Amino acid sequence: MSDLDQLTQSLARNLKRWRTERNFTLDALAARAGVSRGMIIQIEQARTNPSVGITVKLADALGVSITTLLDYEQGPHVRLVPPEQAVRMWSTEAGSSTTLLVGTESRGPFELWTWHLTPGEGSDSDAHPPGTMELLHVRSGELTLVVDGDEHLVAAGSAASFEANVAHGYHNKGAEPVEMTMAVSVPPAHAGAY
Repeated sequence: MSDLDQLTQSLARNLKRWRTERNFTLDALAARAGVSRGMIIQIEQARTNPSVGITVKLADALGVSITTLLDYEQGPHVRLVPPEQAVRMWSTEAGSSTTLLVGTESRGPFELWTWHLTPGEGSDSDAHPPGTMELLHVRSGELTLVVDGDEHLVAAGSAASFEANVAHGYHNKGAEPVEMTMAVSVPPAHAGAY
């Protein structure tokens, strides 16, 4: 079985599991996530591999991390993730990519990412649930961070943090690749809050 097939099967199994645990019907999850009921059915039946954006919307709607949707395993307090088990979430022909390094559900989803953006490329994200925080550190290059329409230049060696409950994006408008590390903390889901 290929890595993509394993990812598709894991996502199908875990999406259905978390939807059932949250007592969400297909229609309820579709409404909360802004994803069509048909798409959710296709994902749960492992008939499609959704985009990163759709996966993020589903994770946000369920109040879990992308890590949890891709592979949920309860393990010891220390979890080691070798490089070959990090999950490449997207990549482009020009060489840009994001990789989910590790995540946890302790006090809400918390994820650690590494990003590589080639010149002229970027990625945009819809708003996450209120209370979601993102922290990033640019190791090389200059990142153009866009938060709620405002651009912020983050130079190599600099860090930034922001509440990600508004549309945001990461762009490389410079001449050299951007290498950065990002952490995302999503507040835990509260059943009565929906």
